[in-house]
Amino acid sequence: MGSDAETEATGSPEPGSGILRVFGRQLKRFRLRAGLERGEFGSRTGYSASTIAAFEQGRRTPSPRFIDVADELLDAGGILQEMKEEVAKAQFPAFFRDAARLEAEAVELHVYDTHLINGLLQTEEYARAVFAMRRPLLDEETIEQRVAARMLRQRIFSQWPAPLMSFVIEEAVLRRPIGGPEVHRGQLEQMLLTGQNRNVEIQVMPLQREDHAGLAGPFTLIETRAGQRIAYAEVQKSSHLYTERTPVRELEAQYGIIRAQALTPRESMAFIEGLLGEL
Repeated sequence: MGSDAETEATGSPEPGSGILRVFGRQLKRFRLRAGLERGEFGSRTGYSASTIAAFEQGRRTPSPRFIDVADELLDAGGILQEMKEEVAKAQFPAFFRDAARLEAEAVELHVYDTHLINGLLQTEEYARAVFAMRRPLLDEETIEQRVAARMLRQRIFSQWPAPLMSFVIEEAVLRRPIGGPEVHRGQLEQMLLTGQNRNVEIQVMPLQREDHAGLAGPFTLIETRAGQRIAYAEVQKSSHLYTERTPVRELEAQYGIIRAQALTPRESMAFIEGLLGEL
């Protein structure tokens, strides 16, 4: 979340992952009903027979495009498409799924970022550039799946009641032209638009600040509908959800100091506009 956990995921979802198994069984049922062998079905959808087998066995996450094509080709009546959202969620790596679920259900979400613009604020082009830079390299299909999953997270902005959200982002992150000048410009413009939402506040931590309470790294604070307060932190491929009151309270206090040290939301929007003017 803070430093983009999904970026670090490796491989496919674990075999037999719930919704993937259900989708796979339905896909196979409709394929057999249509009288198609895996090879023929694969050639019509642009995939190999082995990939179709991996979809049917729940060992690989199908892309949204494949699901749309398969539903139409197999005359599934929208049944496969109805599972598209849940299938996309399965693309999150196992260590991020709990955090993604809590994020989607949050009534408050507060984020401090140090390396990348948070996934909730990313444009599709920026997200694609981030995944394309991952080492070891991801194949194109996996990149598109990860991008789709990331865009799915942004549905939080259309929820009602609207969750209260705040983001504090390091100035260096905003200056880093990931994806090139056009992607960079589009990303800054997206942040200005998002910052206009009444339930969203975006703040910039200037490089010139001598006092800085966030040197230990990025983290996210979540409050659930049930009133539970949770903190999420990650480094590389490791992540941790804090539910005990003491560590959560410490990070809440730290975030309050970070916000006080950053530019105000109004100053931050003006700062981002200034960056756009430099491009």
